[in-house]
Amino acid sequence: MLLADGLEDGFVGVARRCGQPDLAVYSVRKCIALLVRRDGMSQEDAAEYLEFNSIGCWAGELTPIWL
Repeated sequence: MLLADGLEDGFVGVARRCGQPDLAVYSVRKCIALLVRRDGMSQEDAAEYLEFNSIGCWAGELTPIWL
């Protein structure tokens, strides 16, 4: 299971699939709120940053799921 570095406040749990590795699950809403609060981004900038740098990143079969 891979974790998203720096987005711990957005972690909501672990997803399980039959015969597959467990996956970390993150809340997009919580991660955007974290970026706004922690980094001073606007909602729009935080959403764009998260989409490009985290949600849109494929790191193999252990890539986190975004809720």
